Amino acid sequence: MAISERILNSAGAEVKEYSPGEFIFHEGNVALYYYQIIKGEIKLNNSSEDGKEFIQNILSDGQSFGDSLLFLEKSYPMDAIALTSCTVLRLCKRNFFSMLHFYPHLYFNICKSMSGHLYYQYIMMQKNSSLHPAERLMGVMLYLKSFQKNRAPFSFKVPFTRQQLANLTGICVETAIRTIKMMEKDSIVKIKDRKIFF
Repeated sequence: MAISERILNSAGAEVKEYSPGEFIFHEGNVALYYYQIIKGEIKLNNSSEDGKEFIQNILSDGQSFGDSLLFLEKSYPMDAIALTSCTVLRLCKRNFFSMLHFYPHLYFNICKSMSGHLYYQYIMMQKNSSLHPAERLMGVMLYLKSFQKNRAPFSFKVPFTRQQLANLTGICVETAIRTIKMMEKDSIVKIKDRKIFF
């Protein structure tokens, strides 16, 4: 649940623009800001020593990130990178807590947002522990579709590329492509203009 842009602006938030591929913060940076996406997509990810990427989450318009670490006074355990051209509201830590003091009802919004992030992590940990790539991929699709009103088969267009789905589920892209083809054959997904519908 997003915090009103009006409230964030009155608390001293600044608008930041990021280009595709630009880092918003790096793993290991001290957490100093609350971020809320006005427009665009960002990914939270880690890279292994051999260069393999693992995407923790992909966030878009209205979603926030970095807030939970402000309460812990910990450094970021991941990178945040713009996937598209992004416009983000950034509020410094001191002003963030002043805003919560002035608008205590916002604690509910923050708790709801953090609960949503935790729920996503639980679902992904559960599904990604499976040895079956189809279960991992369906875990992402089921989670995303759960927020849609229309639950009919093939009514949800998966907003991720096959590479992003592979990085979200910890499988290689070739396995993701092959598995999605098998899922199409089994009428679990439909492919139209290279887009996946679940």
